[in-house]
Amino acid sequence: MPPSARPAPPDPTPPPEAVTPLLRALAVLRALTAAGGRAAVSDLVRATRLARATVDRILSTLAALGHVRAEGRDAVLAPGLLELGNAYLAATGLPDRLGPLADRLADALDESVSLAVPDGDGVRFVHQATRRRAMSLAFRIGDLLPAERGAPGALFAADWGPAEWRRWRARRAADPADAGFPAVPARPAGEAAPAGARRIAADFAARVAAARAAGWSADDQLIEPGLIAVAVPVRDPAGGPACAVSVVSHTSRHSAAGLPEAVLPRLRETVAAMEAALAVPTAAPTAGPTSAPTAASAAEDPDAGRRAAARRAAKRQLGPGFVESVARGLAVLTAFGTGRSALTLSAVAEATGLPRATARRALITLEHLGYTAAAGGRHRLTPRVLELGFARLSGLTLPDLARPHLAALAERVGESASLAVPADEDDGAGRAVRHIRYVAAVPAARIMSVTVSPGGRAPARATAPGRVLLAALAPAAGPAGPPDLLDRVRADGHALVDDEREAGVRSVAVPVRDRAGRAVAAVAVSAHAAGRAPAAARAAVLPALRETAAAVEAELRVAGRYLPVPVP
Repeated sequence: MPPSARPAPPDPTPPPEAVTPLLRALAVLRALTAAGGRAAVSDLVRATRLARATVDRILSTLAALGHVRAEGRDAVLAPGLLELGNAYLAATGLPDRLGPLADRLADALDESVSLAVPDGDGVRFVHQATRRRAMSLAFRIGDLLPAERGAPGALFAADWGPAEWRRWRARRAADPADAGFPAVPARPAGEAAPAGARRIAADFAARVAAARAAGWSADDQLIEPGLIAVAVPVRDPAGGPACAVSVVSHTSRHSAAGLPEAVLPRLRETVAAMEAALAVPTAAPTAGPTSAPTAASAAEDPDAGRRAAARRAAKRQLGPGFVESVARGLAVLTAFGTGRSALTLSAVAEATGLPRATARRALITLEHLGYTAAAGGRHRLTPRVLELGFARLSGLTLPDLARPHLAALAERVGESASLAVPADEDDGAGRAVRHIRYVAAVPAARIMSVTVSPGGRAPARATAPGRVLLAALAPAAGPAGPPDLLDRVRADGHALVDDEREAGVRSVAVPVRDRAGRAVAAVAVSAHAAGRAPAAARAAVLPALRETAAAVEAELRVAGRYLPVPVP
């Protein structure tokens, strides 16, 4: 984003046209994020200074939209909230267009590589290619760093004007210990003292001047001991700073003086390729870059229809308790995306199905809070959107996603529910034997129930989860066996196995597919088979099983768009 388009810190007094419920909902999301992604409702009331009834209505609305969920007396950030950050990342095009180049650079150098963008007087990460080793980078997409504590910040500050420097100095004076940046360690007391603060300011000004002259910047343990980095700016076609690409290492591998020599040649080659990629026009909706999504743009965002349907269903479910102005305001954020980086008011209204006046008030509210910026009659999302839980949710694993849905499934059908993934082992004779591994399980709330232990393994062909996973493979990839067994599972879309693991245990399973349509896991219900015929068992659990798999898949599509969703 050009410096002129960077959002200034919001004025504490909202404009008269601002949507008050939207202001309050975003305050609740920020408070929940600041609490680590989980907080008691009473703590959110204290943090936001809102009435308990107001917070309850907001949380109910956010839960209906899939952005939070209730766990006992706590509110918890939910994976659906990632769609707000996804909209920003898709609109910039940076992870999609430059991420693969950053990944290749990380492979070539065997070092961690990150992409970061300017966010006010800070730096926010939008892509990470991390090397897994004993000393590895722990920053997440969405994390915000002070500009002075890292290599990218000096590059971005080279384009600052007087107003940006004044804001930086005001922030340093108000927060000398960097307490407002939870992603970095707090400064020692000596550095936060006035004399230390003056040294930091002088050092940053010198590093900015050096970066302006050299065209690259170094980080010599500015964040913590041992962490070093080199960064080079990536310019957009207009010459503004699109982002900075950093190579991050450790003093156990390179010295601070030796790292530039080791990585700058390949880093500059990659930056040249990135700038060439940015010079290629983005595919846009057929009516133009500021139009509403058409069939072409809908293909880029297949979840747009799902979001609209979810909003309608949530309104019907909650009735008067549904705060529609909150849903409408958040829908404005997701109007942006691939090929829709800059939208006119009319395009936002058309994309969301909102009246122009409603869309205008939502944009005024979002711009006041710094989540959008306007120039030349067009609106853009800002990196600040990523502060809404993106970093907190970036560590989600597949079991994390599935566990709440398994709990609901177990309660609904009254039987144990589990999630299994493929796991290959060698039988010692050189032949690959396909197994499954259970990674999450919720027991039935009854005296006698089937126990499934996370971490446990079983032969794939002998289990219902294993059979649906094997059936998803190409026929030649499955183990030998009765030729019609997996064909039947493929045709039915589920598997039922009696006497699974022990006599009397019956399991029914369906696959869970990722964004690419690959079966990456299976959801299963396990129960005692006595007293119920197989057909009756299918009728009793298959609808709930399929709904559960669909719910996990929906969250996996959102979470997996720009984040890895690992299986621990």
